[in-house]
Amino acid sequence: MSWLRITFGALLLATNSLIHVPPLLVVAVVKAILPLRPIRRACDRLLMAIAASWIGINTTLIRRFTRTRFVFDIDARLRPDGHYLVMANHQTWVDIPVLQAALNRRVPLLRFFLKSQLFWVPLLGLAWWALDFPFMKRYSRQQLEKRPELAGRDIAATRRACAKFMHIPVSVMNFVEGTRFTRAKHEQQASPFTNLLKPKAGGIAFVLDAMGRALHSILDVTIVYPDGRPTMLDLFANRVREVRVNIRERAIPAELLGGDYQNDPAFRERVQNWLNGLWLEKDQLITQQRAA
Repeated sequence: MSWLRITFGALLLATNSLIHVPPLLVVAVVKAILPLRPIRRACDRLLMAIAASWIGINTTLIRRFTRTRFVFDIDARLRPDGHYLVMANHQTWVDIPVLQAALNRRVPLLRFFLKSQLFWVPLLGLAWWALDFPFMKRYSRQQLEKRPELAGRDIAATRRACAKFMHIPVSVMNFVEGTRFTRAKHEQQASPFTNLLKPKAGGIAFVLDAMGRALHSILDVTIVYPDGRPTMLDLFANRVREVRVNIRERAIPAELLGGDYQNDPAFRERVQNWLNGLWLEKDQLITQQRAA
């Protein structure tokens, strides 16, 4: 029965994608070949409406197809026309539909920084391109040691992506740990947190530098799976009993704006210390939620 549920659920989600992606691409092409401001604005609104419909139907399918209980604790004034930096812990691919269920139509479309290879994912890669998701080429530490100038390319790509978002409602999404949590990674890092990997401040600092005062606030999201970290197969097989999502709106500290993260060690330490403080609070919240 589990495999039947998984197969049927996957077919429903694939069908939903096939319905929504073609009109996304048509509107994106019109936006690209007719770059007049009124047309671009109209296309942006239509793209967001199509994306919200796509996500909304996916969320409805998950709610109807599974018995998973979603518990949202939101302490924020959410605005569909806002400009947000969204930060969350990251444990599993299930985090993405959970975030979308919590925030779809409440804030602008969540846009993730994606690895450049994901552009070639069938159907979805083109959809992400149509929705202006920023594609980033990531370099290994060994590559950067041999060619330090490659680090500048990542920074430039971040700036170009953020420049697109300066004048439209946006939610820039960042999984601050940089990868999904596993016990092996936790031990390898010697993470000081019980439930989290070490947060990486670079991406946050570059977004704050590129968008600065155009952002209204930070949405600090904590995702908790009381029964353990699930997979997407667990979700569709109806093995995820409950998901808890805590959302807190936080002001952007003035001292984090206008600094040079790459070249100013004092500023870099200030950003990292601020982020470590948030992560300590998040770690304690996860422990409390799991004990409840």
